[in-house]
Amino acid sequence: MLVLASASPRRQELLRNAGITFEVQPAHIPEDPLLGEAAKDCAERLAREKALAVARQRPHDIVLGADTVVVVDGQLLGKPSDAADAARMLRMLSGREHRVITGVCLVANGQPSVASETTLVIMSEITDQEIADYVASGEPMDKAGAYAIQGIASRWIRRIEGDYSNVVGLPVALVWSMLRQAGVL
Repeated sequence: MLVLASASPRRQELLRNAGITFEVQPAHIPEDPLLGEAAKDCAERLAREKALAVARQRPHDIVLGADTVVVVDGQLLGKPSDAADAARMLRMLSGREHRVITGVCLVANGQPSVASETTLVIMSEITDQEIADYVASGEPMDKAGAYAIQGIASRWIRRIEGDYSNVVGLPVALVWSMLRQAGVL
């Protein structure tokens, strides 16, 4: 049985849409970057920690962990801590390009396999009022970089280069490939 080590409704929807059967068991680990840790390393480490935390409880299952971060000017943006933090992140992203990195870890037979996907996102300028209204909607509060490409924020996404599902929170093609390599599919 495939177990998703995440409570993210977006990741669950992406897996369901791809026809992948799974159960959910969130990992509940701290998602803080280490001092000086590169964004890709952070996303991959957190994905691995999530997957291994659940795999220890379910050693006979295949466990999938994932973590998404946003990077602008070398600065890592995770989930906002509060409304002011969400507004700060959105001001940083306004009118600029950034990268979305999702680390993925698949644990099968106690062995972790880790990979990541990076997508370039180009965002239009967002006014202060638009930011305030968006933050008030609540949508940015549990999203890396404080926005949901599939939601209200879609109006500000001018272009992406790479995997759209990665920006939503799970690079489905990469996960499919990893599941095939592990013999799950």
